[in-house]
Amino acid sequence: MASFGSKGETLETLQDLIKTAKILPQIRFNVSDWEPSSLKAAIEKKGWQNTPLIVRSSAQQEDGLESSLAGHFVSVPNIQNIDDLYQAVDRVISSYGKVSKGDQVFIQPMLQSIKMSGVAFSSDPTTGAPYWVINYDDESGSTDSVTSGTTNALKVYYAHKNKKVKHPERLSDIIGMLEELESHFDGSPLDVEFAITKTGELFLLQVRPLAIKKGVIPIENHSKAISNIESKLSELGKKHPFLHGEKGMFGIMPDWNPAEIIGVRPRPLALSLYKEIITDSIWAYQRDNYGYRNLRSFPLLIHLQGLPYIDVRVSFNSFITSDLEDTLAEKLVNYYLRSLEKAPHLHDKVEFEILYSCYTLDLQERLQALKQEGFTESEIGQLSDSLRSLTNRIIDPHQGLCSQDLEKIAKLEKRYTEIENESLDPVSKIYWLLEDCKRYGTLPFAGIARAGFIAMQFLKSLESVGILSSHEIEDFLASLSSVCSEMQQDRGSLSKKEFLEKYGHLREGTYDILSPRYDEKPNYYFDWSHPPSSIPPKSFSLTLAQMKRIERALDQHGLNHNVISLFEFIKSAIEGREYSKFAFTRNLSEVLRLIGLLGREYGLSPEECSYIDIHDIKNLYSCSGDIETALHTSISKGKNSHSYTKEILLPPLITDPTDVWSFNLHQTEPNYITLKRATGDVVDSSSKNLSGRIVMIPSADPGYDWIFTRPIAGLITMYGGVNSHMAIRAAEVGIPAVIGAGEVLYHRYSQAKILEIDCENKTVRIIQ
Repeated sequence: MASFGSKGETLETLQDLIKTAKILPQIRFNVSDWEPSSLKAAIEKKGWQNTPLIVRSSAQQEDGLESSLAGHFVSVPNIQNIDDLYQAVDRVISSYGKVSKGDQVFIQPMLQSIKMSGVAFSSDPTTGAPYWVINYDDESGSTDSVTSGTTNALKVYYAHKNKKVKHPERLSDIIGMLEELESHFDGSPLDVEFAITKTGELFLLQVRPLAIKKGVIPIENHSKAISNIESKLSELGKKHPFLHGEKGMFGIMPDWNPAEIIGVRPRPLALSLYKEIITDSIWAYQRDNYGYRNLRSFPLLIHLQGLPYIDVRVSFNSFITSDLEDTLAEKLVNYYLRSLEKAPHLHDKVEFEILYSCYTLDLQERLQALKQEGFTESEIGQLSDSLRSLTNRIIDPHQGLCSQDLEKIAKLEKRYTEIENESLDPVSKIYWLLEDCKRYGTLPFAGIARAGFIAMQFLKSLESVGILSSHEIEDFLASLSSVCSEMQQDRGSLSKKEFLEKYGHLREGTYDILSPRYDEKPNYYFDWSHPPSSIPPKSFSLTLAQMKRIERALDQHGLNHNVISLFEFIKSAIEGREYSKFAFTRNLSEVLRLIGLLGREYGLSPEECSYIDIHDIKNLYSCSGDIETALHTSISKGKNSHSYTKEILLPPLITDPTDVWSFNLHQTEPNYITLKRATGDVVDSSSKNLSGRIVMIPSADPGYDWIFTRPIAGLITMYGGVNSHMAIRAAEVGIPAVIGAGEVLYHRYSQAKILEIDCENKTVRIIQ
C-alpha cells in the first residue's frame, strides 16, 4: 500500500509502483532549503538545461484527508531559462503566504504535445457515490485547462463502478489507472490529474485524497437501484398500443422541464406536488382541450428513484393534432425522436427546433425539411392544414381558447378568499386549495402557456419572413407589462405591508417548503432602504408598411386575425402566462405554509416535512386515519427514498436504458436573451450586493422575480428554456441573460470571478 505525503512525495512514491501510467521525474526541495546555486546544480545533473520546465507547489496543507486546498497555490509552466526558473520558484513560495515547516516545491519537465488532459475521480466528488468521473479537455492542448477553468471544451464522463461497460477508447485507460491507484491506496476516494500525449502515452500528474465522505448507500444497493431504473425504462420504452413511436426516450428538460422548476433532485414533497397539480393529469387535459391528441391516462413525468424525467415519447405524441391520421402521426413521432437523438443539445428547445406544434408565418418553409425525411407533399399538406385549424381555434380573438382560460383565473382568486375565510381544518384547506389550484389555476395556466408559446413562435416567424428585426422583437417584449414590471413599480409606490400583502406568497423555490416566502424573510429578498427606480416600458409601434405586410401574410395563410388583433393576442398571451402563474402559485404557497403549520403541530420541522408525499396528506381528507402516524410514516419513507435520489447520477437525456450506467455529460446550447452585453463580478442570489453583478441561479423559477428589483448586470441560469419564465422576464426588463447554460458550463462560469456576457454574439467569456 502507498501512503499520501506532499504532492511531490506522493508522485515519487508511485513512481515505481504504478503500471498503467507514467510519472515525470522531479527535483524536489523544502522551502527552507531553497538556494539558487543548489537548484542550478540539480538541473545540470538532470540534463534539463534546455528543457522547458514547470515549477509546482507542494505545500503541506495542500492535499489533506479531510480538506483540500487544490488550486489554491501557484504553479508556473513553460520555464525556458534558469533566471526565469528562480523567479518562478519565488512566485510559488510567495503563494503559500506564511510558510510552514515541511512546505516544498518541485520541478518537472513540461509535458509537450498534449492530446487530452483533465481531472478524474474515483467517486463522485459531490456525493461520494460509486462512479468513475472524468472531466477532460481534448481540444486545447493544455495540461491545466480543466483545473484552471480556461477551456470552452470541457466534457464530463460518468461510469458506475459496479458495472462492466465498454468505455470510450480514449477514456478506458484513465479508468484503468484509477482502478490501479485505488488498489494502491486501499480504496480511498481519489482526485487525479492526468494528461495523454498525441502518441497515446498516459501521464499521472497528481493524485490526492478526495476530501469527501463515501456515499451512504452500499454499492450493491446502489447497483440494484440503477438496475431497477434500467428495467423500468426498458418497459416504458417498448411499443405501446396507445402511443406512436418505436422507442422511448426520457429527459429532464423537454416539455414542462422539471429541472427548471423543481430541480434534478427534488425532495418528495416538491416532486409529488409538481406531479399532482401539473404532470400527472392536468397537462394532458389541457392538450386534449386545445385540439391535440388525448393522452389523459399517461403521466408526463416519471421519477427514477426520485429523479424527475419527462417521458419524451408521450410528450411528442401529445403535440400531434387530434385530426391527423395515425399513419402520419406514427411517422412524425419517429422523426421527432430521431431528430432529438441526433441533436441531444436541443432537449430544452424541442418545440422551437424539432416539433411542429402550431401554425406560423414561416411554417411552410420549415416543413420543407420533412421532404428529406421521406414525407410526401400530401402528408406535409395534411400537417399544415391541421396545424392551421388548431392554431385558429386557440388564437381566435372572439372565441379563442386562450381568452376563455384567462377568464378562469379570476375564479381561482375569488375561491381562494372563500377557502381562507372558512374555518376549515388544515387538511381540508390543503385539499381544497390543491383541487382549486388544478381546476382554476394550473389547467387554464397550461392553456395560456400554450398560447404564450404560439405567441413567441409568431414573433420568431415575423423575424424569419423579414417583417420584424431581432431588435424590434426585443423592443416589443420590453414594452410588455407583467408581474415583474409591476413588482418593480410597486416597490417604489406601495408601503412594505401593502407590497408583501400582494407579493408575499412568492418564494425562490415555488414548490420547496424549505424556501422562505417573501413575507417570511422580506429583508433577505429586498433592500427596503433603497426602492428601485421605476423602469418605464419601451414604446413599440409598427410602420404602415409592416402592418400591410402582416395583413397580407395573415390573409395568405388563412389565419383568423388582423394585425391589431394579432398583436393583442401576442401581448395578452405572454402577459397572461406570467400573471396566471403568479395567481396559481398563491394557492400552492399557502398549501406549503399550511403543511408547515400542520407539521409543527406534531413536532415536525420544515426539513422533516419536505420528505412528505402530498398524496399522504390528501388521503387524510377522505379517511379517518391518524394524522401524526400518517405524517411520520410518509416522512420515513421519503427520507429513505431520497437517500438514493441524492446519490444517483443520470444523463439529462436518456435515449437507451443502458445509458443509466455510463454517459457523457456534454455541453448544452444556452439561450441568449436580449442582444445586449454585460461585464461584472460573478455572485449567486445569496450575495448581499447584487448591484452591477452577474447573478447565477440554478433554475428559472418565478420565485426569483425579486432579483429584478435589484440593478443586476446580467443573469445566468443552469436550467431553463428559451420560453421559460426567466427568459421572458429578462427580455421584458432588458437584462442580458444566459438561460439554461447546463451543468458543465454553469459550474465553470460560477467558478469565475468576472464574466462578460455578449448575447448578440452568443458568447460568455471568463475575464478573471
